[in-house]
Amino acid sequence: MESSAAAAEEERGFAASLTARYSEWVVEELDELRGSFLLTDPAMPGHPIVYASRGLASLTGYPRRDVLGRNARLFQGAATDRAAVAGVREAVRGQRAHQVAILNYRRDGSPHWVLLHIAPVFHAADGRVLHFLAVQVPIAAATARRAACLGPAVFAACREEARVEEELPCATHWGEVFVDIDKRGLEAEEPRVASGCDKEKALSTASSIFSALNRYSKLTGLVVCGKRCDSVGIPALSSSLNLSLGRIKQSFVLTDRHLPDMPIVYASDAFISLTGYSREEILGCNCRFLSGPDTSVDVLEEISRHICCEEACTVRLLNYRKDGSTFRDLLQVSPIRNASGKVGLHPFQVAFHVWVSP
Repeated sequence: MESSAAAAEEERGFAASLTARYSEWVVEELDELRGSFLLTDPAMPGHPIVYASRGLASLTGYPRRDVLGRNARLFQGAATDRAAVAGVREAVRGQRAHQVAILNYRRDGSPHWVLLHIAPVFHAADGRVLHFLAVQVPIAAATARRAACLGPAVFAACREEARVEEELPCATHWGEVFVDIDKRGLEAEEPRVASGCDKEKALSTASSIFSALNRYSKLTGLVVCGKRCDSVGIPALSSSLNLSLGRIKQSFVLTDRHLPDMPIVYASDAFISLTGYSREEILGCNCRFLSGPDTSVDVLEEISRHICCEEACTVRLLNYRKDGSTFRDLLQVSPIRNASGKVGLHPFQVAFHVWVSP
């Protein structure tokens, strides 16, 4: 009973990655979309999957509960091309869209070829990457594809298949082809090339998803888009830096001293848990947003002096959570230096917040 309750709580936590940015109804909208796709959150430790479509469960055999919280590499296997994986990794680090034919594995261990289309979801205002979208389109064998294209309505069929539920694979000829292929199995040494129809389907599916995310993001005021806009306000951290920072379990924030009022540009999960504020409420604020009526002004001035002198400092400070409750904070502030020990070339300050019990 406890394990099922914990699993349900964990699933709600992953859902919050979406609902905090796109409203409470976005998951229901995504569930209605056809296609095999998932969304990942690069700001969370391990870059986990936070949403998986019904079509993905049908294609891979993994139910949603088995993929949420895991990295998308769970679909890879022994014969997955390392060069293809490296290309995906570089696209994620470069925060850009990418398409590649790749050999994945279903839950039962059987291999299958898919066209993988990944794309970053950007915050329209400041260009931060909020999520990555990954669409998987099955690639039929060349002989099966030729048979499927003999009919006069081939191009109409390409568009129609994007509207067919993957849960009903026998509803169309294309579905029957995929079922037959699954029964026969695939030879890993026979690479497949995605057709123009496959690529069109991937783009069409991605477009529908972006349209839904954009529509629901307007309800929260956090408008998203598929292309990076000119950065205004806080800068976007690279996905690789987000991943590295996400592995740190301590409560801390990263601030940029080159921007006006030295705003917070990264907040760890532990800091969010400690203070009660969401990541969206924290980013862009100065650290003094935690201060309250009984916060020591003298200690705040001491922190400012050390920052101006590019020196580290450790102080005890009374801070306030979102709900108004106070906590004793052992605050460690330090500039981040480059390899030669200089601060001037690096804009970041790191502040570790440790809750000290009274």
